[in-house]
Amino acid sequence: MTPIARNLSLGSAPDSWGVWFADDDRQVPYARFLDELVRAGYRRLELGPYGYLPVEPERLAAELAERGLEVTGGTVFGALHRPDEFDEMVAHTRRVAALTAAAGAHHLVFIPPLYRDEKTGDFTESPSLDTAQWTGLGKAADRLGAILLDEYDVRLVLHPHADTHIQTQPEIERFLNATDPRYANLCLDTGHVAYGGGDAVDLIRRYAERIGYVHIKQMDPAILAQVTAEDLSFGEAVRRGVCVEPPAGVPAPADIVPELARLNTNLFVIVEQDLYPCAPEVPLPIAVRTREYLAGLGLIGDTPA
Repeated sequence: MTPIARNLSLGSAPDSWGVWFADDDRQVPYARFLDELVRAGYRRLELGPYGYLPVEPERLAAELAERGLEVTGGTVFGALHRPDEFDEMVAHTRRVAALTAAAGAHHLVFIPPLYRDEKTGDFTESPSLDTAQWTGLGKAADRLGAILLDEYDVRLVLHPHADTHIQTQPEIERFLNATDPRYANLCLDTGHVAYGGGDAVDLIRRYAERIGYVHIKQMDPAILAQVTAEDLSFGEAVRRGVCVEPPAGVPAPADIVPELARLNTNLFVIVEQDLYPCAPEVPLPIAVRTREYLAGLGLIGDTPA
């Protein structure tokens, strides 16, 4: 019998229901997402894009309490490499952090902005940063992380993401080496690490103390090859089905879960499968199968984090 990974707590996110935006006609209403999350057997969730779920703390709390759900963290996009936008970015991040803290959660998943449009694939800025921008990015992450920790008791965890400046393993390591572990750490998204050609197991082994939160996700190697050969945007890759349910895809959850279980820290592990856009009936059966598969690896939903 597979031992239970008692330091890991399972949850899911709106992303696994095809939700990328606060408001989009191609997405399921938030009440359906919450109801189906419960039906799929989850009791923990990440908030997803700010504005998709209610942003009034009392209303959000009522929706969650009605369903017996707990929040693991919030989600925000922001540009750490643009000093002229820092104050505006902080103001928006404060709103998300305040809602996250009000919901009883202590992690804020921070995602860099994509340099390609999610819907059209057009480049919106250069895909690489210069040395000065990298230096500024690290300092900005520490400043923001200090604000979040001191004022909201919320920890910044940076989410590497396809089509952003922190995508490849060298970029992830550069970010970690440029930041203070008191204020900025890593949301290890196993699928995005694979998308960028990295090795999630290696990151877990070498940067264990910097992993503060996890997204578990798998990518289809055949479509990853198309991404390289055809210079596809992440949005187009998702439309082609690059993100797949386990046990298909890379990295194998059977390799990831035991490595995380060996860590001397409690972690939230959030299931994500990028499905935007998808038919409304698609996510629920996938969510059920994914939860059951991960339970077979010892990753269940009820262990404390």
